[in-house]
Amino acid sequence: MISGLYQGQDGDTRLELRIDVDGARPTGRVSGDLFSVAGATTAYAGSFVVHAPAVFAEGGRTRVTGRGAFTFDAGAGEVSVTITAGSGTAKVAGRAYRVAFVSPYFRQVLLEQDAVAGTVPFTTYHTGALPGPAGSAPRELGVAAAFAEAGVELTLAEPGVIPVDGAGADLAWGDAELHHAMTQQFSRFGDAAAWRVWLLVAGRHEGGYRGIMFDHNGAHQRQGAAVFYDAIKGDTPQARRAQLRTYVHELGHAFNLLHSWQKHLAGPPRPLGPDGGFGDLSWMNYAHNYRPGGEAGYWAAFPFTFTDAELVHLRHGFFHDVAMGAHPFGTGAAEVEPFEPPVEDRSGLRLEVRAKEWFGFGEPVVVELKLSVTGQARTTHGHLHPDTEFTQIAVTRPDGRTVPYRPMLRHCVDSAAEVRLDADRPALYRSAYIGHGRDGHYFQQPGEYHVHAQYAAADGSRIVSAPCLVRVRYPADADDHRVGELMLGEEQGALFSLLGSDSARLRSGNEALDEVIDRYGGHPLSVYARMVKGLNAERGFKSLTPDRRLLIRPSDPVEGVEQLTAVARRSSAGGPLDNITLNMVLRRLARAEARRGDPERAGAVLDRMVAVFAGRGVGPTVLGRIRRQAEQAKAALGRPDATRRA
Repeated sequence: MISGLYQGQDGDTRLELRIDVDGARPTGRVSGDLFSVAGATTAYAGSFVVHAPAVFAEGGRTRVTGRGAFTFDAGAGEVSVTITAGSGTAKVAGRAYRVAFVSPYFRQVLLEQDAVAGTVPFTTYHTGALPGPAGSAPRELGVAAAFAEAGVELTLAEPGVIPVDGAGADLAWGDAELHHAMTQQFSRFGDAAAWRVWLLVAGRHEGGYRGIMFDHNGAHQRQGAAVFYDAIKGDTPQARRAQLRTYVHELGHAFNLLHSWQKHLAGPPRPLGPDGGFGDLSWMNYAHNYRPGGEAGYWAAFPFTFTDAELVHLRHGFFHDVAMGAHPFGTGAAEVEPFEPPVEDRSGLRLEVRAKEWFGFGEPVVVELKLSVTGQARTTHGHLHPDTEFTQIAVTRPDGRTVPYRPMLRHCVDSAAEVRLDADRPALYRSAYIGHGRDGHYFQQPGEYHVHAQYAAADGSRIVSAPCLVRVRYPADADDHRVGELMLGEEQGALFSLLGSDSARLRSGNEALDEVIDRYGGHPLSVYARMVKGLNAERGFKSLTPDRRLLIRPSDPVEGVEQLTAVARRSSAGGPLDNITLNMVLRRLARAEARRGDPERAGAVLDRMVAVFAGRGVGPTVLGRIRRQAEQAKAALGRPDATRRA
């Protein structure tokens, strides 16, 4: 056996060589990364892979040769490696390296795991504890062991426990708090690609998610993930099995592995597996999505492995495509064509993207997604928002270029969330802010944009929308122009995505929104600045300090009421907020009033919410749902613990 990681150096160039032609699940490839060495510094220079090498074994010597694919102009494209007793020679791009065996693993990654006090990190699960596929050897499997089977050595640093300071701690985490925790934790590592990833074991997410991989905006992404203990805890074999899958799944995203049904959206696109990817037996699929058979079928057949194509990526993907902090998720910057409508569609579902008539320069672009039934009743999942990535969005700009919208943070919704669309509930609606994401602002210039969407239904059907026209008008005067500039900063976009944040990394964005409120408080777009400020004040904020302590800033209901009241007053009278966002603002205003100690005003806000939407002429089905929301909110605010929940 010769497979594994080798290292060698020729002058000022170092080679990390991976040979994968024998041993466990060989992919039949040779690959490597080249680094330039200058004094005490080392910089990445390029990568290569040989996809179908010829292997010649003679006595104690093995020779592997083939034409490589390079990330740079290599001149001589042939790669030749000769190994004898753990060492040998590698000829790559016209240079010869003396190489020596380093490890049976192809990649070596440091995992730093912190757990919030009160959570219990996952350890191991025995795969024979529950029935599984014939031929899959029962074994004790933890996160490190799962990656070891894929050829990746995952070394766990000394685990940290994050104490919680402050009374009345609410351990429900929001996206803004998780984003801040990650940027605080990784600020000392520097903005560079590295084989290092951070995992936070938190209590729960306010959206009820099991896990999340951080895809914050900027040049250095995929560095952190979180799992939520309250959603996955348990000591039964079923619970421990699901915990293992959640941990490996989220860390798989940090290695730049997409969901099984999304691989065609990578750059360059990868082929989908059976049933549009839903048939993959992979850590990167969702058990409840598996076809055929759903969750029961998945666990009956899942061998606790990555697919062959995923192994190739993990072991032989180019350095910048795999290493944390390098290329963005999906390898980034790949242009896409608008989603191709199916030539035949028997799904019984229809997807629509809707937007208001026009947006001001710098205004946050929010669209409404509507999934409806076109005939007989249909059952599907309710994950319609694009941050779950069951729905993908493409934006065609005024210059004709089409780019994918990619949310700043992506939620792994590892639950069915089944909905039935029928005569009683003919449609599902979601409001989505798509103005800013991992690639920055998508609507920076005035002009006409076209927004397409595609929804992956529970049965694997791909429902494609017609294009939605989004108009961004030119600023009418100097104030319009200045306010637009204040709204379009990168940090401001992050604050709109996160609905506010206390993070010091976003201080200049908050200062810009303060200027909008203080100097241009009468401008229509100041409503959005007030909304972000009000929502952030109303909910409180958790901060993870550099010494790994959790500090909690309590909610400020007085500030929340002041800002959100102004938002509600102007939006109820025909202001810029869409119906779904205004609904959320009014319910949060009611909670702020209750937290301020005025339950009567909280109830009045909820009563006014119903009247506002009745006056806007929403349909009877939607209005009935709003009435139920108001009554449920009133009941929740009447409970002693209601005002402490996030």
